[in-house]
Amino acid sequence: MDKVEEYIYNFEGEQREILLQLHNLMLSFPHVVAKYRYKVPFYYRKAWICYLLPNKDGTVDLSFTRALEFADENKLLDFRDRKMVGSICLSRLNDINQDVMLLIQEALLIDDTIPYTKKWFGRDKK
Repeated sequence: MDKVEEYIYNFEGEQREILLQLHNLMLSFPHVVAKYRYKVPFYYRKAWICYLLPNKDGTVDLSFTRALEFADENKLLDFRDRKMVGSICLSRLNDINQDVMLLIQEALLIDDTIPYTKKWFGRDKK
């Protein structure tokens, strides 16, 4: 069992099931790798795609690192005053639906087609 799976199995109930389902879903895509970074599971291919953030209330945030670049026509992503990262909060296993799949596919498409360039947000690059 790797570090990400150990992390997931430390949770209980439906929260664990949501984390495990999302973990397996992300790893089902070609060349996607899970890494334990900043105390949470991150999923990477060419660049960071998303991460899973369990909340104290038993929900799980599926957070996309390049969400600012998404079309998000259904307005599913919550940016919470963040500049680039948008999340969708999942409280039940059946919340992992077609809308979530479309967000994941959009994240993977962006990762494949638009090279990641570091955004400096007004700071001078040193």
